[in-house]
Amino acid sequence: MTNKEKSAELASKYVQVFSCPLCNSPMAVTHLKSLICLNNHTFDFAKQGYVNMMTRSAHSHYDKKLFKARQKIIMESNLYTSLHQKISEVINEKIHASTGEIIILDAGCGEGSHLQRILDKGKNGTITGLGVDISKEGIRMAASNYKESIWLVGDLAHPPISAQSCHIILNILSPANYKDFKRILVSDGLIVKVVPRTNYLKELRKALFDDMDMKTYKNDETVSLFNQHFQLVNMIHLSYTKKLPQSDLSKLVQMSPLAWNSKKEQIDKFTNQVFSEITVDLDILVGVNRQTKEGEE
Repeated sequence: MTNKEKSAELASKYVQVFSCPLCNSPMAVTHLKSLICLNNHTFDFAKQGYVNMMTRSAHSHYDKKLFKARQKIIMESNLYTSLHQKISEVINEKIHASTGEIIILDAGCGEGSHLQRILDKGKNGTITGLGVDISKEGIRMAASNYKESIWLVGDLAHPPISAQSCHIILNILSPANYKDFKRILVSDGLIVKVVPRTNYLKELRKALFDDMDMKTYKNDETVSLFNQHFQLVNMIHLSYTKKLPQSDLSKLVQMSPLAWNSKKEQIDKFTNQVFSEITVDLDILVGVNRQTKEGEE
């Protein structure tokens, strides 16, 4: 069985998750080849195993080089290990009392490595991952490397996912669409959003920007907006440093949009260090999708 057929078989098991991005109707898997909706809108599985469900062209600065560097940092360094462990603990607490199979959506998954690491930490056979990103390059890489999850090229402004079909949503250092997240989540479903704090990657930012250009992250508005849509049940402050070798410093620059407008001499000075301490400073917002009762605001 080819990767394409295996992915189609997995998708057919959870076909209720899909919603046609053109007409919002339910979908079915046909001949282990395509997703097709009631109105015959058809989206084929690529040979790598993903499905492109975009309905418009999308341009992104996120290219293959960036995603390869990101994958190396996430999968082979220990920079985000504590983050993955903490999210895994939050998820395990949620599913401990749950019965049946669990769908975890990573909204804005990139090349899929954060989702894969979190699934690896959980080692729970009842969980299936679903990754969605607007970048075809990222999703192609995810499908090529991680065969046990479903991967979609899709627009988070109009995600091709049916209502109340996902039990958990991850939104890691990525823009959010809370209105659709609320629609997609089951009642009492869990959302985990990760946002940067002031010292996140401060060593990289200090190397690439003048002091006057250093961005201070304040999450008050983010938390307030999150709380308008979901019941905030926990906010975890996660702050630690990891020592990265020179090879990883180069990859950290390659994966970061911070470097897009930086001068070569600034980048070289940073990447030529033998080692550097790198700070991870994040807020993990944990929310529950409390459905309002009829007549309530």
